[in-house]
Amino acid sequence: MKKFAVIYDEIFLKHNPGIYHPESPQRVQAIWERLQKEDLLPYIDIFPPESATKEEILWNHSEYLYDVISQTKGKSYIQLDPDTATNEYSFDAAIKAVGAQKVALRLLFEKDYEGVFALVRPPGHHAERDRAMGFCLFNNIAIAAYYAKNYYGLKRILIVDWDLHHGNGTQKSFYSDPEVLYFSVHQYPYYPGTGHYSEIGSGEGRGFTLNVPLPAYCGDEEYIYIFETILKPIALQYKPEIIMVSAGFDLCENDPLGAMEVTPSFGIPMLTKILKEVADKTCKGKILFTLEGGYDLMNLQESVANLIFTFLNVKEISQKIIYTKRSEKIEEKVLKPLKDLLRYKAYWEI
Repeated sequence: MKKFAVIYDEIFLKHNPGIYHPESPQRVQAIWERLQKEDLLPYIDIFPPESATKEEILWNHSEYLYDVISQTKGKSYIQLDPDTATNEYSFDAAIKAVGAQKVALRLLFEKDYEGVFALVRPPGHHAERDRAMGFCLFNNIAIAAYYAKNYYGLKRILIVDWDLHHGNGTQKSFYSDPEVLYFSVHQYPYYPGTGHYSEIGSGEGRGFTLNVPLPAYCGDEEYIYIFETILKPIALQYKPEIIMVSAGFDLCENDPLGAMEVTPSFGIPMLTKILKEVADKTCKGKILFTLEGGYDLMNLQESVANLIFTFLNVKEISQKIIYTKRSEKIEEKVLKPLKDLLRYKAYWEI
């Protein structure tokens, strides 16, 4: 029986940016408890993370940022910016959150796993080269791409960021890099303010950054339509050697920090299914999911469970998507300008 790998360590419960902070230890605790239930536990294998080395972190970040974060070790509370804080365990959690990506790639390329979920915190996709921000210390998914490039020689890496917020840090890491195709769908305008459709990369990387900025209150229909009509055809042309997902679940309905309406029971499984179809055709089914945001505990639990069930084809998706005028509205106001831009400045056939 094919199994799904999960990477987890209790150190991720010890990083605490504050009592009332939304990026709380309870987020991974809730997911961990769901993974232990009898309907899901037989389908997963658990692995511990390793600690990333300084050299590995410096692939994506400056020595200045590394020193700032490392100097928080053993200190009970340091506020790095209005949204981002650390305690005495944050540095250790951060280097293991990065190191979890290294373990994930080993499982994907040296063992017999097709799907891996890095159940880690702090999250990473906002962290820039020399700046921790948006709850993020080091950019986990960006360094995962560097692991893939530097340890496995990959030249075509697809990063799909479905977190509610735009992954400004990840985008900046690969904005001029044609070896990484970064695709983000996100609420816009919203924090951090980046991610307009006109941001498509520069230099040799032009056309390898793709942003789909959405107005608030988009749900299953809009997201599935975007994945089917924009992401899937481009990904099949790109032929990635691995797919990496910045898996934030704050795009789900009722999240306290967002205004999107994707459902854990249908939307998340459908997005997973579309990505798995691409992966099966291009990279032997291999996908790395890394936890980003998501602040409703029930959404986190059920989204991750349904993601794994769908990936392994344990449960079929019974509901069918019916496209309505909501999709037509997104096509006209969001996707048509992006398609027109790509026709002139890139080379994807969509």
